[in-house]
This record gives sequence, C-alpha cells and structure tokens, in this order.
Amino acid sequence: MLLLLKLALVPASILLATLAARRFGHAISGLLAGFPIIGGPIIAALMFDLSPAQVADIAQATLAACPAAVAHIVTFAWLSRRLPWWGCLLGAALAFFAVGSITTAHWMPSMLPLALAVAGPWIAQAAMPRVTASIGAVHVPRGEIAMRVGAAFTLAAAIVVSAEHVPPAVSGLMLALPISGSLLPSFTLTIHGHPATVTLLRGFAIGLVGFVMFFVALVVLLRAWDAHLPAFIVATATAIASGWLVHRLRSSGGLFRR
Repeated sequence: MLLLLKLALVPASILLATLAARRFGHAISGLLAGFPIIGGPIIAALMFDLSPAQVADIAQATLAACPAAVAHIVTFAWLSRRLPWWGCLLGAALAFFAVGSITTAHWMPSMLPLALAVAGPWIAQAAMPRVTASIGAVHVPRGEIAMRVGAAFTLAAAIVVSAEHVPPAVSGLMLALPISGSLLPSFTLTIHGHPATVTLLRGFAIGLVGFVMFFVALVVLLRAWDAHLPAFIVATATAIASGWLVHRLRSSGGLFRR
C-alpha cells in the first residue's frame, strides 16, 4: 500500500511543481517541491497502522536525512555552473550519501542531526552560488511535462525496488533521496541554464523550511500528546505557516537578497 502511495505521489508532486513553474516561475516550483508533499501523505498513511511513538521515530529518522538533502541541492547548484545535468546529478548524489551516512550513523548523538536539519535550509540559502534570479512564468511544453512525470515514476520505482537489495543503512538513505530535487533541476539546467537552476534550488531550500518544521512539530507533538490527528493537523499548519513566512521575507528583500 505504501509502495503504491509513494509511486503515485512522486510523479504527482513533480506535476504540481511543473505546473507551478508554468504559472509562477522557478522559485515557486522549487518551494512546492521542497514541501512535505510526498512525506506528509505517507506519514498520514502510516498513522493508520503504527502507534504515535513509532510514527515519531520514523519522523525523527527522516529529519536525520535532511542535512544530506541540503548537501544534495547545494552541490547540484554549484556543479551546474560547469557540468551537464548528469554530472551535477552524480555529484549531488555522492554528496547526499556522504553526508547522510554520517548523520544517520548509530553513533551520532540524536540531537545533532535534528539541529543540523533545522539549520540546513538557512545554510543552503547562504551557500548557494550568486546569480540573478529568474523571475516570471516558465514555458514548459506538454511533452516535457509528460517526460518529467514519467521520469519521476521510473526513478521512484527504481529506488524503491533497489532499496530492498542493499543494507538497511543504504536503503534508508535511498528512500530519503530528494527525487523532486533531482529531476526538476536536471530538466531546468538542460533547458533554462544555470541561473534558473539556482533559482529553483533556492526555492527548494525555502520549501525545506516547511518540510523540516513539519517533521520537527510531528516528533514533538506525537511524543507529548500521543495522538495522531491533532499532531498531524498542527504539524501541517506549522509547515505551511513557516514556509509562507520565509517566502514572504525573501520576496520582500529581507532575507538572503541576492
């Protein structure tokens, strides 16, 4: 059930982010891609079968992989200055697994990955290359939309199937690999170039604020309330409010203006 849910949600999130790019531009597309559009519904599905404590453990494990996602998007942004999409994707994946293998290690103090996850989106914003932001709607042909959705489904299926045949530590990281943060910048770099790619990934970093705050709130509330529904509702509201606030601050020039 969860496998089918993830395989459906991944291309759906790519489609949503792509349609957002057509209407609002690369920054909003990246912001939506960084939000817990996939993780949120999967957590909701898990709540039907698992106890609040078990869901909290899964949410905390997800947070431990967030610093690796930050390493992924920052690496892709810098490599996009010189390399084609496949070189950027390879380098970003190597950075993801290198950082993730550290933050998810059993010897890592549990609070350190949590602190890194909270700081991660801000670190990503500060570490991105300086470019002139790409503003305005983006022309994405229907054929390319179909290619994006098909590639998302194929990559998600390959990751899920491969995760069953590798050690658990590697499997967990594979399932946490940011698929939207891999496919969208790859298409964007190929068609629109480096500045548009960095604009997209900056938006993704803003979306990660909402992602991180969703899981932080979920961990805290599930352990405090021991109740699924109230924790999920408050965590979702926290994600939306924090993501919107950071986006507004950045749009007004008060946050990481470049």
